[in-house]
Amino acid sequence: MADVLSQSQIDALLKSMASGGGPEEEKTEEVVQKEKAVTEEVKYSKYDFYSPRKFTKDKMKILTSVFENYARIITSQINGVFRVMTDITVMEVQERRYYEYVNSLNENDAVTLVEATIQDYGKNLVPMMIYVTPSLVITLVDHMLGGSEGVIKVDPGYRYSDVEIALYRRILSYMIQALKDGFANYISMEFKAQRIEDNPSMMQDVGLDETVAIVHLNVDVAGVASEKIRICMPGTLLESIFQTIDSRKHLARGYAYEDNRETILDNIRESLLPVTGQLGTIALDLSDIYHLKEGDVIDMSKPKDHDVKLFIGRQAWFTGKMGIYKKNVAVRINRRLYEEDDEESLEEELETAASE
Repeated sequence: MADVLSQSQIDALLKSMASGGGPEEEKTEEVVQKEKAVTEEVKYSKYDFYSPRKFTKDKMKILTSVFENYARIITSQINGVFRVMTDITVMEVQERRYYEYVNSLNENDAVTLVEATIQDYGKNLVPMMIYVTPSLVITLVDHMLGGSEGVIKVDPGYRYSDVEIALYRRILSYMIQALKDGFANYISMEFKAQRIEDNPSMMQDVGLDETVAIVHLNVDVAGVASEKIRICMPGTLLESIFQTIDSRKHLARGYAYEDNRETILDNIRESLLPVTGQLGTIALDLSDIYHLKEGDVIDMSKPKDHDVKLFIGRQAWFTGKMGIYKKNVAVRINRRLYEEDDEESLEEELETAASE
């Protein structure tokens, strides 16, 4: 039995045929766009689950703050010592594997190993590494020897001569000394150049798969050239630094609130405060004070055996009688004023409450 179409369905078919199937095409385009939106790949940062992160974001923020401070210090030092305009900034501080740091270096690159020691920390620490691009080193060497004010470009695999190596050590000494000031806000450390390695791929101080922090510093030289300083901090060194920082934070909290309460009170008890005895006060004109001479008497309007107020600092605390003790003027305390003030205020509050 054939299906019977209604008049409305027949009109819709005729309209569709007359428009050349427009609505179906529009619908098809909408479906295609939706499919593209659904199938579009969402970009995520890759995470290697075979080498998980050892340090939290807060720890890396501390390290970033340290090297931002360090970058400001060496910028002023290099500009002042070598008379060259540079602007050193932190590009990134990332947790990586050591082989990533080594693979970024050339075979003939000179890497300086820096011995780091933490105050009151007995263990030996793995040295950190600093690499400076040869163009920056040669430019600073040229300024040290009185050369031109320009920027010298050399090949990335440039090999230093013996004279240049000696001057290279001098340049790196300024950068290494500034590390102490960079860490000063968090921890007390000392840094000293250990040795210079001409072939970084042969260094065995750190395992290739060991976790390290790689710090990239960008050096803008007179707005003409952009050089790099790359610093590698081994994971064991970072663990010791962060452990020391955390332990000192706990000690600081204990000192402020818990463990040293008695020590603080003992220091307060031993503090010196001025004690002043006052029989009374009187106002005089400046002319009267000007004409005072030996033998004049100032009437205090109080008898000589009247109580004397004792002031601790600027606050009246006690009253007492003046006298002599072992040939010295002394005051024997009779009562404490602040207790009487408390009693008077308490009586006033009771009277106010009773009247209400």
